Amino acid sequence: MQILVWLAPSGVVLVVMMAWAAWAGRPQREERDRSDAAYERFAKAIAKEHPAAGRPRPAVVRDRSTGIAVRPSRSGADGAVERDGTRPA
Repeated sequence: MQILVWLAPSGVVLVVMMAWAAWAGRPQREERDRSDAAYERFAKAIAKEHPAAGRPRPAVVRDRSTGIAVRPSRSGADGAVERDGTRPA
């Protein structure tokens, strides 16, 4: 029986979470303002032009970083290496 004592904390947490889920899922009271005046305020706010609508947006400068470190390639034969690891003659 002592070996099952480690289950007690998880059982308590389970019961508490079940109680919280039942409380959170209860039907909500209808105390919201659903009057005609509230609808008119909402319609007026939606119809109003956004303050930043006329301003041009700045150009977005994209960074070409891909997250991979790439060394620049060497041009010419001075740094060329053959497939077997030797330098060309």
